[in-house]
Amino acid sequence: MIAAAEITDADAIHPGYGFLAESAHFAEVCDACKIRFIGPSPNVIRLMGDKAKARESAAAAGVPVLPGSRGPVQNDQEAARVAARIGYPVIVKASAGGGGRGMRIVNAADQLAPALSAARTEAQAAFGVPDVYLEKYLRNPRHIEFQVLGDSFGNVVHLASASARSSGGTRRSSRSRPRRRCTEIAAPHGGRGLKVARSVGYQNAGTLEFLLDEEGRFYFMEMNTRIQVEHPVTEMVTGIDLIKEQIKIAAGESLGFRQEDIVHTGHSIECRINAEDPRPSSRRRG
Repeated sequence: MIAAAEITDADAIHPGYGFLAESAHFAEVCDACKIRFIGPSPNVIRLMGDKAKARESAAAAGVPVLPGSRGPVQNDQEAARVAARIGYPVIVKASAGGGGRGMRIVNAADQLAPALSAARTEAQAAFGVPDVYLEKYLRNPRHIEFQVLGDSFGNVVHLASASARSSGGTRRSSRSRPRRRCTEIAAPHGGRGLKVARSVGYQNAGTLEFLLDEEGRFYFMEMNTRIQVEHPVTEMVTGIDLIKEQIKIAAGESLGFRQEDIVHTGHSIECRINAEDPRPSSRRRG
């Protein structure tokens, strides 16, 4: 990627939506090669990319988080104490995780040790880091997420609503495959989470994710330090080109609008098509 940028005399790289976008090392390499990384700083990527540290940052900013461990659990005994304190069911999560990997739901104490072992092994294989932490598991929660934009002048906005009390444009998962979102809907939600973004000095685009329990309480879940593949859902109802804004922020420009300027029109739905062969592998041909 760096070689291609140098050969074409590019002055910036947009890292896309995947793991490259959340690689602090890649952002540092870009900086060392005098190529602008279109995304947040390496330090912020490391901080918010670690889900356990992100939880701590949210709590420090006064944003509700689910009951759980303070950072990664060091051993099975500590995990057992945390689980007993917050009550079963609990969920084991990889600190550097994503996509449902390194994650296990535990309904009883005798299931905890095997779940920890399996989650650590999967986390190590997928992310190169075996660290896991515990949270209280919510049954039938709503998954809420929305984009934020921050510039280098301290301006941070969310793309959820024109005011905290009005309806807005968060994305809510309505139908899912196991652990994966398949349909994203722009739905009403206020601007929770800007405290987190401001507290870490967030710049460029990011995605804050929350869980909504059956009693209507919101909890910070994680932050993706990148634009997401679902971002057109937000663009369609706000009229704001998020990729264009990313590039302008990376170029050192300030946001051309404020929170009160963001207006939502209509509704937006995104669907993904998952192509898969349901037949057993032994029956496949070719």
